[in-house]
Amino acid sequence: MAAAPVQAIPDIHIGRVYDQRDPECEIHYETFGRLAEFFGRNTPPHRHYCFFQIHLLLRGSISLNLDGRVYGGKAPLLIFTPPTIPHSFYSEEDTDGHVLTVRQEVVRGWYRAMPGQWPDALLREAAFFELDSLPAESAADFSALVQTVELLQREFERDAKGHSALLQALGECVFIHLSRLLLAHEPTAAQRPERSEDLRLFLNFCDLVEAHFRDHLTLSEYAGRLLITEARLNDICRRMAERPSKEVVHERLLQEARRLLRYSAVPVSEISYQLGFADPAYFSRFFTKRTGTPPSQFRLAGQY
Repeated sequence: MAAAPVQAIPDIHIGRVYDQRDPECEIHYETFGRLAEFFGRNTPPHRHYCFFQIHLLLRGSISLNLDGRVYGGKAPLLIFTPPTIPHSFYSEEDTDGHVLTVRQEVVRGWYRAMPGQWPDALLREAAFFELDSLPAESAADFSALVQTVELLQREFERDAKGHSALLQALGECVFIHLSRLLLAHEPTAAQRPERSEDLRLFLNFCDLVEAHFRDHLTLSEYAGRLLITEARLNDICRRMAERPSKEVVHERLLQEARRLLRYSAVPVSEISYQLGFADPAYFSRFFTKRTGTPPSQFRLAGQY
């Protein structure tokens, strides 16, 4: 009798599953209570393939399985979940606070602008800590983190001039305060959970894509740099992200194209060259096939 296939851990894309006002938004805010009403207080294992997520709980308590480790605690507390890391939790009815979900390429862009200030692995590790467990000198950063997220919450619900720029600025401030807290709470090597080989390879593949998506490397070249076969790379991506490896690369290209079309005045032809396409017409076909909208129309639709 054949063994039952292993079920992939679901990938939840907040902008497509929960809040569809802007499916491709880069920074998303919601209260924990509203998300719990939608997904349930007993949330089964899931992951967010291309998003960082911060839970900042200010009331109640939670039990959590995060990256294979079990935690429990009372608010105020912070949960930091990097992309692809599986997590599940149960919360009491009165538990509430803030949930911030940010695309990984946005966060990486912020950190590239601060070279040498943070350890390379800082955002790779999931984290859970209560305010009471932090060193006394970190209380000011926790308080500043809460205040900044509350400012971001108010801005997220507005539609005023400079909205996108202010969200980006507040989001970056949130991650700076978060990084200070993570450094103060950084686990020893012995405390870090062991990662599966497949997860380690997938995260390394994502790092390579981030560094080289404009170079249009072949999948064989990506696989070679990871010292695995193309077939294994594809299998890992299907299990970790529920999509083939080619789509992981294409999605990163598309996200950058959307960002440039929406937030810059650079001509479409120049965007195609910036993204490594030798022919603007081919870029237009690539974008249209995957979004259903030509680049020029996508840009016009975003001018609101």
